[in-house]
Amino acid sequence: MSNLSTKIKEEIDALLPPTIFFFIALHLVALFRVLMLKGTGISLGTAASVTVAALILGKAVLIADLLPFINRYPDKPLAYNVVWKTTVYVLVSMLVHYLERLVDFWREAGGFIAGNQKLLAEIVWPHFWAIQILLVVLILMYCTARELFLVIGEDKVRQFFLGHCRRYRFNSTPHGPGVQAVISAAVLTR
Repeated sequence: MSNLSTKIKEEIDALLPPTIFFFIALHLVALFRVLMLKGTGISLGTAASVTVAALILGKAVLIADLLPFINRYPDKPLAYNVVWKTTVYVLVSMLVHYLERLVDFWREAGGFIAGNQKLLAEIVWPHFWAIQILLVVLILMYCTARELFLVIGEDKVRQFFLGHCRRYRFNSTPHGPGVQAVISAAVLTR
């Protein structure tokens, strides 16, 4: 393989996980929006626009991961980086979500300022915040999984989910886990 084809393959391999995640997540968001806006007369984007948005977000995540400030807490527990990355990605998604709405109003009003004023006057804030809450949860899930994958390793994760991995069996009683289960769990978490 040539250097160019190797580089393209690496880019595609890196782009697939976030793109697939956001493809599914954004289609869930679109479904929620359809259900929330049914009967309001507000038009919705197409599946193609959601797919393009997933590709853009997938690439944006890869670009953001190259920024020096994104891994702000390398020597702290994973929760620090998860919360930090979730905050950064949520702020960006909130901006993109707002701008996505603004573009529609901008076209209708004929100007940026008029479109922004119309958007602020007509936006259904509970719907906007409902979508943002859903995005926060989805992005938190993504960041948590991504950080775990980085620590555990891609091969181990694949082995856990798709291959043969060692399953732990704990003895339990009808009243709860047995003593052996509690001891084994304590040993495994060390």
